[in-house]
Amino acid sequence: MPLSAKYPIALESTLVSGRHKAGGSVRAIRGIWSGLWAFGLAILLAGVAVARPATPHVLAPGESTIALGPHITYRHDALAADGATEAFARARAGAFAPIPGGNPTFGFQTGAYWFHLAVVNSHAEETRWLLVQEYALSDQIDLYLRYPDGHVEHQASGDHQPFGNRFIRYRYPNFRLDLPLGQPVELLIRVQSESSMQVPLVLYTPKAFAELMRDAQFSTGLYYGIVLALLFYNFVLWIMLRDPGYFWYLLHTGAFGLVLFTLNGYGFEYFWPNWPWLADASVPLSICLALIGMQQFSRSFLELEDRWPAGNLVSLGLIGFFVLLGIASIWLPYHASTPLASRAVLFGVTWIIVAAVVMLRRGYKPARLFLLAWSLFLLGTAMFTLLAFGLVPRNFWTQNGVQIGSALEMLLLSLALGARYASLRSENIRIAQQANEQLERNVIDRTKQLRTAMAQLGEANVQLRDYSQRDPLTGVYNRRHFRDAFEQALNARKDNGKPLALLLLDLDHFKRINDGFGHLAGDDCLHFAARSMEDVVVPRGGLVARFGGEEFVAVLPGADAQDALQVAEAVRLRIQQTPVSTGGHSIRLSASIGVHTVIEGHQATPEDVIRIADEALYRAKDDGRNCVRHSVVVA
Repeated sequence: MPLSAKYPIALESTLVSGRHKAGGSVRAIRGIWSGLWAFGLAILLAGVAVARPATPHVLAPGESTIALGPHITYRHDALAADGATEAFARARAGAFAPIPGGNPTFGFQTGAYWFHLAVVNSHAEETRWLLVQEYALSDQIDLYLRYPDGHVEHQASGDHQPFGNRFIRYRYPNFRLDLPLGQPVELLIRVQSESSMQVPLVLYTPKAFAELMRDAQFSTGLYYGIVLALLFYNFVLWIMLRDPGYFWYLLHTGAFGLVLFTLNGYGFEYFWPNWPWLADASVPLSICLALIGMQQFSRSFLELEDRWPAGNLVSLGLIGFFVLLGIASIWLPYHASTPLASRAVLFGVTWIIVAAVVMLRRGYKPARLFLLAWSLFLLGTAMFTLLAFGLVPRNFWTQNGVQIGSALEMLLLSLALGARYASLRSENIRIAQQANEQLERNVIDRTKQLRTAMAQLGEANVQLRDYSQRDPLTGVYNRRHFRDAFEQALNARKDNGKPLALLLLDLDHFKRINDGFGHLAGDDCLHFAARSMEDVVVPRGGLVARFGGEEFVAVLPGADAQDALQVAEAVRLRIQQTPVSTGGHSIRLSASIGVHTVIEGHQATPEDVIRIADEALYRAKDDGRNCVRHSVVVA
């Protein structure tokens, strides 16, 4: 039976039951009674709604990404018996509770979880939003949107739905929300899953979601790029050296890459979008395959068969158990196989660490990097597993612990393999010769990579230096950069003997703007003033900076008094004549400007020039503001 049939989405579906089509007086009477019961229930629910109205969350202008955890309420329907009608009624009756800590992570649970939120969209430019459930493995997610006219819209997602049914082709379940301006809309979300009950719900504007996908593509590409690079690198080594350690490393790396590919939702997106059942089966299967690769690689790397036979038998026993678990997971229900596989990862990695410690105590030096690598992996895996069982809050480190830990583990294991090979080189001259040839090629490749990385680092440093010199609000240069540039300009004036002018601008009555229209409007006014000043000063070879608060400063190398006054007056007129449109208001600004010109052939310190220009600025304020005053002082 489809979920839309199991869980009605509106009271109207109860009233319009179709029973009037049945023949017989008994059926007619039953239909009348059913209709009367539904009508009474509707009246009762309406009364409850009036008595306990939900407090809507306002989507304010400027908001583009909203994590709903702190704002939504929830209810655990242990028997999964409620439909949307009952859930709406319970929400309005106050049966839903705030999420503890605002973190919707509950571990492996039975039944269904309901989440409720009322929103009012005050974002005039954005009436279409996206709701994203940022956890890929939830089986079934139903979204019910109830509008002020009583209309209820239903959308379904999750990995038990074909991937093509999603509004956006994205690894996480997502929904389209049409939120009319200024009208309250109720959101009711039902989640039922055999996976871990993690429900991080986030609202995005289309632009914010596009940026999210861009950043996700970068981080995902970085991680899987590392995995693929390591696979290729060690595949070449395995082909050349025929060392079984490299083969088992490839199996472990590839299998665990598949685990994360599945856990992050990419498997369902790219490999089996039309087979929802495989989305469940793939998780424990890929985990078991990775566990087998882990143990085989550890046996080979640590040389357990020769150096520690008893430990080798334990590893073989674990491999047999993981094989049986992988086969059994095909028939076991997901809520049984996946928690068991998750615990098996912790146990398997713990045993590998124990074996590494034993081999290190026995003097096997390659076990050092090996031990460090698996310790990092265990830490990352433990955080992810604890998150799956709802024992730790969801944050960047717990959510991405496996990716971070596995990336470091793979890199260190690759280094450990190299160190192990170096230790064996002295035992076999032929292998050493082959290794040297391969290492030379690797050095060349790594050198090229290093050069590329250094070039990229240089570009990044240039960008970072530019960012550090800019005022983040207005985009013009900051005060620190101004001081350096101004001092350089004064020193250059000593050599060329040309004049130099300094403009010090202050927006008039700026506090009134902040008090009357809000700080966001004030920020827009500051940005406008900065742009206006730049548009006039920069084409004349000058530099503009934010001096502090509503004050701006400009340096005009080579400008005499007349030139400086013309520039200052042009800036003042531009600010005065162009109103600033912000927040539905049209704000007119004015500015007072003090100008000081350092006369050709004379010397001056930066502090002297700034002080004199500031005095001219205060004369402009004393003379009624919205004017320019100039001072020429021989320093």
